[in-house]
Amino acid sequence: MNVHRAQEILAADEKITVELNGVPVWIDSVDSSKAVAKVHAEENPADARLVTVQELEEVH
Repeated sequence: MNVHRAQEILAADEKITVELNGVPVWIDSVDSSKAVAKVHAEENPADARLVTVQELEEVH
């Protein structure tokens, strides 16, 4: 995924499924200058981490 798409998903009104290594995650924030996103697992909001946006995959 690229930074622009991660920002679009973050701003979207509807739920767009995103996965990190096959695990569904929510995007909490995107830092476009560093191309990283703060995400957390859908099942575990306390499991927040910073990952590069390239690691994220949109599920269609």
